[in-house]
Amino acid sequence: MAEPLLRLDAVSAGYGGARVLHEVSLDVAEGEAVALLGRNGVGKTTLIATAIGATRLFGGRIAIAGRDATRLPPEARAALGLGWVPQERNIFRSLTVEENLTAVARPGPWDVKRVQALFPRLAERRRNLGSELSGGEQQMLAIARALMLNPRLLLLDEPLEGLAPVIVQTLLAAIRTIVRSEGTAAIIVEQHARQILPITDRAAILERGRVVHLSPSAELAARPDLMDRYLGLSHA
Repeated sequence: MAEPLLRLDAVSAGYGGARVLHEVSLDVAEGEAVALLGRNGVGKTTLIATAIGATRLFGGRIAIAGRDATRLPPEARAALGLGWVPQERNIFRSLTVEENLTAVARPGPWDVKRVQALFPRLAERRRNLGSELSGGEQQMLAIARALMLNPRLLLLDEPLEGLAPVIVQTLLAAIRTIVRSEGTAAIIVEQHARQILPITDRAAILERGRVVHLSPSAELAARPDLMDRYLGLSHA
């Protein structure tokens, strides 16, 4: 059996002296998309941040592509194939759209031409500064910039949060292309399960820093009782 692209084995992590994750185990296979679900404050962002090496690790082991990455710094994990789109987007506001893309580029199939084909709006705005973009355009740029790293695993932290419905649909279509047509592995954190379950393979639900449910996405989508229990009707 092939090694998972990402493996978290009994990982406990948090910030300072506070533990947020408690013995979390989760694997992501090459080309697999996983929906990471849960109410606010249950540890979803902390799990993503732990995968990239941005939290304090209290215990457990992290492996990327079969290599022990438990003590590796974030830049070394990125070199192993992790691409991260944080909630804050963190684009370079003083650089143009095109400069944002080329500043982080690594060799591979994703280049400026391809990401602009995925997000035509970025081609139109290529000479605009990051600070001149709308929230939706900034999110497109954040995802496109992560793709320019040519990652094997894309970590998307609430990519649809706070955006207009028409932009949400554009981003969902792009994410579907990335994970389905292109076969890029992904962990997608999302509040609204119904939006993301159709384009993912498996779903994990966190509660109080622990994985309380893990199943094929289609199986969870068919269980409104579980979604109501763990996510609440407004999220399901």
